[in-house]
Amino acid sequence: MYEFIPDNPYILLTPGPLSTSKGVRNALLRDWCTWDDDYNQDIVQNIRRRLVTLATRDTGAYTAVLMQGSGSFAVEACLGTAVPQGGKLLILSNGAYGKRMVEMAEVLGIAHTAILLDETEAPDANIVTAALTADPTITHVAFVHCETTTGMLNPLAELAQAVKAAGRTLVVDAMSSFGGIPMDIGELEIDYLISSSNKCIQGVPGFGFVIARRDVLGQCDGNARSLSLDLYSQWQAMDQSGKWRFTSPTHVVRAFYQALDELEAEGGIPARATRYQENHRILVEGMRALGFQTLLPDDLQAPIITSFLYPNERFDFKAFYEAVKARGFVLYPGKISKAATFRIGNIGEVYPEDMRRLIEVVREVVETAK
Repeated sequence: MYEFIPDNPYILLTPGPLSTSKGVRNALLRDWCTWDDDYNQDIVQNIRRRLVTLATRDTGAYTAVLMQGSGSFAVEACLGTAVPQGGKLLILSNGAYGKRMVEMAEVLGIAHTAILLDETEAPDANIVTAALTADPTITHVAFVHCETTTGMLNPLAELAQAVKAAGRTLVVDAMSSFGGIPMDIGELEIDYLISSSNKCIQGVPGFGFVIARRDVLGQCDGNARSLSLDLYSQWQAMDQSGKWRFTSPTHVVRAFYQALDELEAEGGIPARATRYQENHRILVEGMRALGFQTLLPDDLQAPIITSFLYPNERFDFKAFYEAVKARGFVLYPGKISKAATFRIGNIGEVYPEDMRRLIEVVREVVETAK
């Protein structure tokens, strides 16, 4: 049986929060003053520059804005600031996080329309083109890149091309993909990309961030429908001093700085993407050999998190979950409405040898349950 790690009793195979390195956890142990330059300049401003560099080679055209709270806070801040009064948002949704953007638009009073697809249906750029042609009042389009409801990787390049060909502003929720899947948002002409500290950069929860085109964000003064979630005002404050408008999650920010160092040491996003892809390959091949089938076909699957169908009607996920957890791994319940599934993440401080151990653990649990 797999033995517990002394300082960390299990590996989190989830889409975030996820397992972090000792270095990232150790970085949480020092207190920081939010007024000092060694925090605002050496850490916050450094992080902002590095995020832009990770996102695109066209670094002069973009800026990064950090926002307190979970990734959803950053999404809501972006939507609530980017879409002006009189604007209209088109949301392309094929999962829970696309639907969450619809809820945000409703609560914020943003004029919007939504293309609601099945959770296992891949979006087609043609439907976006058709919707934008039919409704010239639409000014902004938003969608999720990696929809962790299922683990689907939506076709970023094709969708982005359709939006920009129609001359609309593009918002991409790359919460679970940025840092783990190579992309250049300048080449894709993405206006706003949103992610979080506790995803593929492998930090801990506490803030999200928006990487935005400077000239587009610069037009958003006065748009915000919230005081604390005003992305434009947060940007202005950070550009002037590096200081956050409200209390900064200092320990989380310093841990994220460490996580960026570790990403660089690993070889950057391409190397991390290769590790995640290998984690995914070992997982899927091993689980299929044990009788589990994936929800999605391979060509729609992201190497971030993988949904597996229950193997039979007698399958007891809670018992399976507890047995696997007792052996050192935490899985994730399913989220889709039309099939019985559970999910296993491939991201975080997780390596191919961990996935091989997981397969042996699952084998042991399955054989014990017979």
